[in-house]
Amino acid sequence: MSKLTIFLLVLLFLQKQQLRSQAQQIICAGEAVGGAFSGGRSYTSCIPLPYLDAVLFWTYYPSSAALDVAYRARQSAAGWVAWAINPTGQGMVGANAFLAFPDAATGASTVITTQLRSFSVQPSDIRDEALTFAVYGREAEYSADGGYYTIYATVELPGNRTTQNTVWQASTTFAGGVPYGHPFDRDHLSSFASLDFLTGELA
Repeated sequence: MSKLTIFLLVLLFLQKQQLRSQAQQIICAGEAVGGAFSGGRSYTSCIPLPYLDAVLFWTYYPSSAALDVAYRARQSAAGWVAWAINPTGQGMVGANAFLAFPDAATGASTVITTQLRSFSVQPSDIRDEALTFAVYGREAEYSADGGYYTIYATVELPGNRTTQNTVWQASTTFAGGVPYGHPFDRDHLSSFASLDFLTGELA
């Protein structure tokens, strides 16, 4: 392979990366997915997730393996959304989840963290508990104007690995005041992927 060919291939690669970055900025612009974040928050990366009308924003800090995350998904005010990291596999079982939903007593948005240990999850299994990795902060809010929830969290990436299995979900069903159950259509059953938080590549 000649030096000219190598040069042209590198140039083509760089152009594709630039176009990809520009397209991502357009798709992930705040105006396209609900506007600015509360509290003056901002993020360095984002990616539209392929199902359930959701977008994930994040800033990764290599020195501490910490991740600031904003997960934003469209949903009715009476429904719920969830975003999770699964350190042990793909899909639901093993997922360490953040669930945002309206508090049964006040109606205000709340967020809990819970571990999903099996396919046969019972309502009593959905409880606020520690995850298998450190969580340094969490918050949820609902925007009536845009019709979406946003989950904010700061976490330590399991095993200091930048590539993690992510899972997300949404529904309007509850049991005992907590999110429980979701549709079993293609989109809901396909809402998981492997994401490299360093490169932004989704697989």
